[in-house]
Order: sequence, then structure tokens, then C-alpha cells
Amino acid sequence: MLFYGKGFYFLIIVSITLILCFSSCTKIDLFEKIVPIPAQKWVNKFKPSFSFVISDTTVAYQLFVILRHTEKYNYNNLWIKLHTKSPDGTQLNAQYELPLATNEKGWLGTGMDDIYEHRIGLTPLNQNFYFKKRGTYIFSIEHIMREEPLEHVMNIGLRIEKKPQ
Repeated sequence: MLFYGKGFYFLIIVSITLILCFSSCTKIDLFEKIVPIPAQKWVNKFKPSFSFVISDTTVAYQLFVILRHTEKYNYNNLWIKLHTKSPDGTQLNAQYELPLATNEKGWLGTGMDDIYEHRIGLTPLNQNFYFKKRGTYIFSIEHIMREEPLEHVMNIGLRIEKKPQ
């Protein structure tokens, strides 16, 4: 049997404590939430909602939609309506066409077996997007495709991160 002195155990405990302190103090400048679609059939009345707080209005942000679907999804795109409610109660709606596949390349997202995930930017890379007010923002996403319900959609989500400078 191998025994170590008290100094060795003290050093291990201090090392673990320092690692936990420094790793828990790092701030991640992003929000991400993914919501499952019941029975993989997205009814357009089901509008997942995402609520988050913006405290820094001086930096640019990037917004992404995250989508997971099976290979049986029938379309090369997804049309959504993004509803936004700002802290002062102002409401905005915007429609987006999210490209998911091309005839040449097939699915554009990353895939494993028969599941594909897409992270699609809503803010153009060459433009800066700023939140105008501090406070709680609420986004909701609804599909506006003709198929009802929209089948083979597993998850929909929203990711907001500070734009790298």
C-alpha cells in the first residue's frame, strides 16, 4: 500500500479548490436555450419562448436559431416568424427563411446518423446588432410553413452571444 504525507493531501485539496474557484468565476457571454418539439410534430400554435436579460448595450450581439430535425424532414428550408418583446414593451415581428439544405450539398448542418443540427445566424456577419435597452427581452419562435403540423422537427432554440471584436 502506498501512503502519502499530509503535505501531499493538502496540495491536492488546494489545487482542486483553486480549479473550482477559477472555473466558476469565468463569465460566459451567451444565452442558449433549446426546446423539444412535442412528438416531433411542430404545430404552429406552439411558440417556444425565450427570456433573457441584457445588461450591456454597448457591445454588438449575434443571434442564432438552433434547429434539430431528422433526415425525414421534407424541406430544404424553414420559414419562421420571430416575435420580440423589449423591456419597454415594444413588440416586433420578423420573418426569416432558414436554409437547411441544397440540392448540391444536401443538409447544411452537422449530422449524426439520421439527426441534423443547424445553427443559423439571424444577424448578418458584416453588420453589428445592438440591444437598445437594458432589461429582459422575450423572444418567441413560430413556424410559418404550410405543412401543419410540421413533422420531423425535434428541437428549436435560440442562441445569443456577444460578437467577437
